[in-house]
Amino acid sequence: MGTTFLELGIDKKFVTALHNLAIKNPTEIQQKVIPVLLKQKEDVVALAKTGTGKTAAFGLPLLQLVDVKNSDIQVVILVPTRELGQQIFTNLNDFASHIPEISIASICGGIPIKPQIERLQQPTHIIVATPGRLIDLIQRKAVSITNTSYLVLDEADEMVTALKDGLDTITKGLPKKRRTFLFTATLSGAVKQLVQNYMSKQVVHLEADMETLGHQGIDHKYVVVKPIEKLDVLMHFLNTRQGERGIIFCKTKAAVNKLAKKLAINKFSSGALHGSLSQGIRDRIMEQFRESHINILVATDLAARGIDVKEITYVVQYHLPDTYDAYVHRSGRTARAGAKGLSLSVIQEEEVTDIPDLEEELGIVISEMKKADEAAIEENNTILWARKVFKTKPNKVISEDFKTTIKTIFHHLTKEELIDKLIADQLHQAADAQHTVVVSKKKKKKSNK
Repeated sequence: MGTTFLELGIDKKFVTALHNLAIKNPTEIQQKVIPVLLKQKEDVVALAKTGTGKTAAFGLPLLQLVDVKNSDIQVVILVPTRELGQQIFTNLNDFASHIPEISIASICGGIPIKPQIERLQQPTHIIVATPGRLIDLIQRKAVSITNTSYLVLDEADEMVTALKDGLDTITKGLPKKRRTFLFTATLSGAVKQLVQNYMSKQVVHLEADMETLGHQGIDHKYVVVKPIEKLDVLMHFLNTRQGERGIIFCKTKAAVNKLAKKLAINKFSSGALHGSLSQGIRDRIMEQFRESHINILVATDLAARGIDVKEITYVVQYHLPDTYDAYVHRSGRTARAGAKGLSLSVIQEEEVTDIPDLEEELGIVISEMKKADEAAIEENNTILWARKVFKTKPNKVISEDFKTTIKTIFHHLTKEELIDKLIADQLHQAADAQHTVVVSKKKKKKSNK
């Protein structure tokens, strides 16, 4: 097996572009996939985790196989989200930087369709598309894929529902003698059905980087919390990771919005990402995250697809996912490109029994992380309170007489004495609030009996 891109059969022009991108050595999945795509004729199913270099694995050979003298669309790459589509589009253009004759178009949903229709009137060799938008363009007769030689289904396990509804429509426009390449992080029953329905019987199965979730550098942990302390424990954890970038996963859009609002109130540098947001807002939040203007992304599973930010040091499962596949995809957002990362699940007592199943199914070890004690939580919440006070803008409506009265009350105190009293008052208020919650819960339990 070749150990360099040249030995794998990649043209020098592409290798030069890779060197300019600081990509010198092929990953395991690239070593296995590239020769098969270049030199064989069969369909391919490639099983590899996120962050292992799948885009280059199929992108490089397909760029090399394109006939630039033929103006037809020769390659169709289907992806689950616009974010992933944009990432692949950018990567392919980077790989082909020394061969400008290769024309690549991104036609994903979430943005106006008219500019895409206009773009497709130009000669195009490769399109990167979401299934829904491609179907729309096919039905409008704005795109022809009748002479396509290669179909790529990337992140197929995340695209099963969309493909189930639309792949029949798409494949009707494709020639029967095409080659199909399916890439997936997990081989679920639904993905196997896709393989059976839409790929030839002579399929080459390739697998790489599967030993420990595809990432040797991920440290899997869980922390057990009571419902009432879940947010406090999370915020304590986030305060220990100041300056680092991470993603917090929630099950629903409503949960994402609720948690993101609470983090914003407590002055955490965060943003929300889910499918109901407009594409413009999603793009802006992602740009802020990539540029480190915000450090924390609160997201649903599908919205986080296509996030390829190397410096994500942790992911948090604020709610355990419903499937093993989702845990794989969530955890795969961290420890990319050989880095180290943490995948932390914040769970309740009744969910502890789910951990051994996760370990057995995924072949990983998930160790328990000690929960922050009451004193640490109390101290952390007081720090958050102080941060809120510091960032509060002065109220300019308050009269000078009123301010003078307040100043008179505090005038004999030193700065240190005033701070001591403010902290003490805040801690008393927090203790009273906690006591009120506990009492009300006890009363509720009694009334339910």
